[in-house]
Amino acid sequence: MRTYSPRKRILVTGGAGFLGSHLIDRLLERGDEVVCADNLFTGTKRNIDHLHDNPRFEFIRHDITFPLYIEVDEIYNLACPASPIHYQHDPVATTKTSVHGAINMLGLAKRLRARIFQASTSEVYGDPSVHPQTEAYWGNVNPIGTRSCYDEGKRCAETLFFDYHRQHRLDIRVARIFNTYGPRMHPNDGRVVSNFIVQALKGEDITVYGDGQQSRSFCHVDDLVEGFLRFMDLPGEAGAPGFAGPINLGNPNEFTIRELAEKVIALTGAKSKIVSRPLPADDPLQRQPDISRAQEYLGGWTPRIQLDEGLTQTIAYFDALLTHGD
Repeated sequence: MRTYSPRKRILVTGGAGFLGSHLIDRLLERGDEVVCADNLFTGTKRNIDHLHDNPRFEFIRHDITFPLYIEVDEIYNLACPASPIHYQHDPVATTKTSVHGAINMLGLAKRLRARIFQASTSEVYGDPSVHPQTEAYWGNVNPIGTRSCYDEGKRCAETLFFDYHRQHRLDIRVARIFNTYGPRMHPNDGRVVSNFIVQALKGEDITVYGDGQQSRSFCHVDDLVEGFLRFMDLPGEAGAPGFAGPINLGNPNEFTIRELAEKVIALTGAKSKIVSRPLPADDPLQRQPDISRAQEYLGGWTPRIQLDEGLTQTIAYFDALLTHGD
């Protein structure tokens, strides 16, 4: 830590995004200084507008595929488009963000001897052949499909993180994030929760891909961010790293997509019908985290916000957004 300040100065890449903005809120609440770096490709200033009067908050418009020269104590690397619509828009840029971005942030952490957190993904498991997914599972990923820019980009980023850990004794934390939802999700990100809620609030039919029996496990953003903080705060020093991961972070309660659609219709009071569309290529049929490692290492961390409560919050957010816009 910089010796002239008792506070940590923390860099959050992708900080204007859904997860990043919630993380920044928590960091500021506990007294840290935060530098938010975001190129605003999928992030939005709306998510951080409430922070600009905070003297401990700073925003930098920056793309992490280019080096960033800054002095900080810790780094959270969250920058990367994370929904299929966004990461398939420019798949080369997506891979560059995951790989070049990781190299640049690891290089910064190496120079500063700073602890660095990598927001990896459950997509490293691909369409899994084991259920639920443990961190020991190597995955079943198509390396040349339309989702590969994200799946393989994140897998390569994990490789880089662990090579820096072994070769340079860098203090890393790698979290594999499962489906997360909550206020500040992008309304046009194509994810199942935001899709269903927006369609229901607009009185449109709910679009379910395939037969709707594919499963997902939905974690509220507040629970996820609590996991981030506990993971990053595990003991460890430069030269003697603490527990590096990977650690699954998600809610192990499993729901089918059709069950989710029915919940959204009930909670919004919509008259929407459920209609089926063909299943996209390489879309996983099952997704459920084994969180026993997180519970062991993160002080018994477990998600506490159940789906009905979290959906109610998220519906209220989207209702206000659709009603009032920016």
